[in-house]
This record gives sequence, structure tokens and C-alpha cells, in this order.
Amino acid sequence: MDASFWHQRWASRDIGFHESEANQLLVTHFHALELEQGARVFIPLCGKSRDIAWLLAQGYNVVGAELNEGAVRELFEELGIEPVVSVGDNHIRYYERGIDVLVGDVFDTSTAVLGDVDAIYDRAALVALPSVMRKQYTEHIQRVTSRAPQLLICYEYDQSLMKGPPFSIVGDEIRTHYAANYEITQLEHREVLGGVKGAVDATEFVWLLA
Repeated sequence: MDASFWHQRWASRDIGFHESEANQLLVTHFHALELEQGARVFIPLCGKSRDIAWLLAQGYNVVGAELNEGAVRELFEELGIEPVVSVGDNHIRYYERGIDVLVGDVFDTSTAVLGDVDAIYDRAALVALPSVMRKQYTEHIQRVTSRAPQLLICYEYDQSLMKGPPFSIVGDEIRTHYAANYEITQLEHREVLGGVKGAVDATEFVWLLA
């Protein structure tokens, strides 16, 4: 999927992936990362997620990466924060105390640009990418974050019944991408009420990558 796909989704407001409240699985399981207050959490493909407001309220710092600049402007408006904006070589940075969002392709991020990361929260990134891109993504994220621990949320469903995103990602694939560098623990799985996009029965899984 190229950038135009996601820009069109935001332009047409086809953003069913955006939740109006903090994700309940985040609220329930974030403690498993065992982070101290003030820790810096990276959210790839963050959009204008309400999860960011929740993390800030809990005393964490957030760094995000998002392709669509309009989504980032909306994020700061909804947070009631007036950001400082600066332009880099491959990104535009929106930031204020406690929050730092890079506008651009997540594959253009680097350790130098991203800065220190204590943990990763991935609810909308891995599931947004087709299978041909997921190996590149998982290797890149591990590299630029120095293999920071992760809280990862994924779906499993019959992919033949619906095109993604979100894509179905089974546990064996997660182990293929991450087992070399992480201890992987399934924290919870639950039925998705109403199914994915209200159409396909699915199960949502929460994984801890430590």
C-alpha cells in the first residue's frame, strides 16, 4: 500500500480504525511493559489515536510516526496543545513537552531522528501492512528502537473473506518476525464484537514482546 491509499482514507474520513476512546486492551495490559512514569513510548502509524491522550495522562512521554499531516494537526487540536513545528530532511516534526510526532514515512525514521525509546505500542501499524511489507517493517522498527519491548495488538480472521487493512496476523507470523530478539507472551485474546468492519468474525490478540 502506498502513501496515496492512506491520504485518501483520511481525506474521505474513511478512518474506522480510529477509536473514540483509549483502547481497552492498552488500558488493561500496558502495565506489563513495567515502565516507570516519564518513559518514552513510540507509537508507529499513530494517526490521532486517543491512546496518546491516555498515555500522556498516565505520565508517559509519547513519540509517534504518522504519514498524514492532517491527522497530526487534528491530534494536537484535540489534545488542546499548540505544537512547535519544524521541518527536517524526511519529516515534519510536531512537538511540545511530553509529545513528539514525526510526519512522514515510518520507513524514513532513524534512531537519530526518533531518539531514545523505552517501549513500543503497536495497535495500528503491523495490522495495516500487507504481508509483503511486514518483514521490512518489523526489522526496521527493531533496528531504530534498539529492540525496545513492545505491546502489540493484532487480529486473526479468515483473510479470504475480506481484504485488509486491518490484515489477519497469526501467532506463528509474529514469532517469525520477533522470536529471534524477544520473549513473546500472549496476554489476552477476545472475540471482536460485531467482527472486523462489522463483517467478518475475528479474534483480537494482545502480545507482550519483552
